Amino acid sequence: MSATLLDVDRVRNGYRALQRPLAFLDAPGGTQCPDAVIDAITAYLREDNANVGAPYGTSQRTDALVEHAHGRAGAFLGCDPGTVAFGQSMTALNFLLTRALARDLEPGDEVLVTRLDHDANVAPWLALQDDVGIVVRWVDVRDDLSLDLEGLRDTLSSRTRVVAFPAAANSVGTAPDVRAVADLAHEAGALAWVDAVHYAPHGPIDVGAWDVDVLLCSPYKFFGPHLGMACGKEEVLRAWRPYKVRPSADEPVGRRFELGTLQHELLAGFVAALDYLDALGWETIVAHERQLGERFLAGLPDGIELYGLPTMEGRVPTFCFNVPGTTPAEAARHLADRHDVAVWWGNYYALETMRRLGLDPESGAVRAGFVHYNTTEEIDRLLAGLGDLL
Repeated sequence: MSATLLDVDRVRNGYRALQRPLAFLDAPGGTQCPDAVIDAITAYLREDNANVGAPYGTSQRTDALVEHAHGRAGAFLGCDPGTVAFGQSMTALNFLLTRALARDLEPGDEVLVTRLDHDANVAPWLALQDDVGIVVRWVDVRDDLSLDLEGLRDTLSSRTRVVAFPAAANSVGTAPDVRAVADLAHEAGALAWVDAVHYAPHGPIDVGAWDVDVLLCSPYKFFGPHLGMACGKEEVLRAWRPYKVRPSADEPVGRRFELGTLQHELLAGFVAALDYLDALGWETIVAHERQLGERFLAGLPDGIELYGLPTMEGRVPTFCFNVPGTTPAEAARHLADRHDVAVWWGNYYALETMRRLGLDPESGAVRAGFVHYNTTEEIDRLLAGLGDLL
């Protein structure tokens, strides 16, 4: 496939979920799964279902799957496979990792979080503020909802231990310069702790090039099943004492942060999702998504209140907006009922972003998000629905 021309019909033919009138413009809440991912999950359960470590065939194949999944995860993230941990969800892994770090934190130590963050990278730190006495400080955004790097620099101090931030905001689509944030954190002697959940379906992750210390994401946001995934620099992970059962593995170091038996069938689906992405290629995906985003921005009816960057520079194709005179819930219901368009409304767990915008944290705003399987016709249908509302 060309880097600038995606055969969307061919792609969509691989998704039984997309063979219906409904336009799934709700990717920020979770993407649809290609049939190949679903088939891989069912095939594991039908043919290889077993626990690890036994001398018979299904268990040995499960051992091989676990090893293979870690290897593929390392390649996907740009890190050593031995530093990868799988878990129930990104949120669960983040609570686990932050509590391991907390053993070494002291009252008065500071953690910086941003007004762009999903609460999964805020609430664990606020809980430690209550439990340990650390200080959580906020990094603001500019009026266009880009991250205020100068404000970040000014907020750093000798007590800063962690800078927690998103690779892309699940609410308004802002995609900060990850390496620039990591460099500022390291200049202050702090860890760079990045939530890449929302970024992962939109572009390649490279933990080494970004130089982040901890990264978390969720395969269900990039066409895979529901589970969480994290990695960290080896020296960082080895410095922590994890919460774990005594007989579980200590090596490779990432396995220390995997609690209980892994979801083996979901690992099979995860591997299939990476096979799918590899077959498409990031250059093709990014180019197609950019075209969709530009089409949406160019066709947005006058009067719609868009929150965030007005071009595709510095963002992913996730858009947050409101329709004057219509509540977010009413707008989402109208688009679903009258135009077969699926979008979200509310705060999407980005509470501080909603407060920064002066919006009610409960009702929030409408959110539409595109991925590579979306079509220009679906974008046009969304725009037509918004025009009707006006």
